[in-house]
Amino acid sequence: MISFASEYALEHAPALIIVVPLLLAVVAALCPARMGYMLALVASAISALLACLQMQVMAGLPTDYRVSYHLGGWTPPWGIEFAVDSTAALVVLVIAVMGFIATISSKQLFLREVDGSNYNRVYGAWLLAFAGLLGLVMTADAFNLFVFFEISSLASVTLVAMGSGVDKRALVAAFNYLLIGAIGAIFYVIGAGFCYAMTGTLNMLDLGVRLPQVASQVPVYIGFGFMVTGVMVKAAVFPMHFWLAPSYGYAPMAVTVLLASVATKAALYVLIRIFMTIFGGIDVLPQLILQWALIPLALMAMLLGTILAIYERDVKVMLAQSSVAQIGYIVLGFGVGTLAGLQAGFIHIVNHAMIKGGMFIGLGGLVLAMAGQTRPSPTRIDRLAGLGWRMPITASAFLICGLSLIGVPLTAGFISKFYLVSAVISAGYWQIAALVLLSSALSVIYLWRLVEVMWFAPPEKNKGARLPESPLIYLPLWALALANLWFGIDAGLVVDLSYRAAAALMGAG
Repeated sequence: MISFASEYALEHAPALIIVVPLLLAVVAALCPARMGYMLALVASAISALLACLQMQVMAGLPTDYRVSYHLGGWTPPWGIEFAVDSTAALVVLVIAVMGFIATISSKQLFLREVDGSNYNRVYGAWLLAFAGLLGLVMTADAFNLFVFFEISSLASVTLVAMGSGVDKRALVAAFNYLLIGAIGAIFYVIGAGFCYAMTGTLNMLDLGVRLPQVASQVPVYIGFGFMVTGVMVKAAVFPMHFWLAPSYGYAPMAVTVLLASVATKAALYVLIRIFMTIFGGIDVLPQLILQWALIPLALMAMLLGTILAIYERDVKVMLAQSSVAQIGYIVLGFGVGTLAGLQAGFIHIVNHAMIKGGMFIGLGGLVLAMAGQTRPSPTRIDRLAGLGWRMPITASAFLICGLSLIGVPLTAGFISKFYLVSAVISAGYWQIAALVLLSSALSVIYLWRLVEVMWFAPPEKNKGARLPESPLIYLPLWALALANLWFGIDAGLVVDLSYRAAAALMGAG
């Protein structure tokens, strides 16, 4: 029996989850600076609560159940539609909850990187990026997908540029992010235009029905190529990943937490949704691209991202390079194209959001404590010497997330690797499974460098005393660290929800 609250959440959550942060973004930008954080906290908390209620209800319904919200009462395909199935509900949950956690820690992380008088503008852009990412997942219209891409991208560019107060290279990174994102958006909208010209509709489900019936499939193939390429740029899929490390490396730490946790996850969801929903009925083209294009690109990303992280001296950029490899794991799961592969991809979307969100929050706490009352010091690995003993609360949780990143047993990262390797082997790709294990083994090298410096290297001269640790940093950090341990010991919830997400997507395809 669905309660009134659950029934209301199921009916109106697809709109409210997006509308609340969108409206409060405007309010935050216009209100006094000191209110910006509270408004962002309220908006992200409401979205997270609604996402949890929505997921709770969807988990008790068949995997093929789909909620359709018609904006303005106009019935699709003529009207604009928001839609949520088991797949979208899981990704929305990840974005909303991680966005809320990132918002909690953002006040402390912004403290010495952004002028407090700009907090209203910062949190206005923060909520726009947050709402745009949620909109990407729940829109059922191919053109409005482009609109939400632009909302989230432009707001993210603004947030990355805020890092110029500490390092002027943030402006260059933001410009590159803007330029490359614009190229990706142009490719995507050209592809959507081809599809609209051949079918007369932009509704995703309607496109999935009409595209296989088009007499000449050549324009459809062209549209497919443009759309997939554009989204791969947004998702930082190798070799379109080169914007990611500078953007993460020079952005304010709070912004890096938000982007690393959820931004690429939303774009990866869009990528597989295009394959399975819009073009899923077109002969064998999507399957061929998955197997012969995405799998090789995923393998190159896994190895190159890990190797670049090993040789990187800046910890922030090191973790950004490792994200390239982790994106490769997710793309590999999707590329296998089986139910088990899709499930493994969604498992790692959930787990990597927790892992990388926790690591960047922890790194932010370490760097800010070292900075004292001055601007944050560069995040060079040698500057973290001895911090394991000087900041044990923050450093211990940071280490747990790091162990999960490399896939140590009894952590969530191990569950991700286990299901991914199992899916790859069950599909007959033994050699690829060996490369996954090799990449995981290599990742131990750069994590050990951090452990060695933080716990075994002596602190800098006359800097051995304990450093203050902020609850706004270590409380959300420990929540993520404990979640990594919990879902490494009892992974049933993540595994079940990811199975439902994969099954719903396979049904759509």
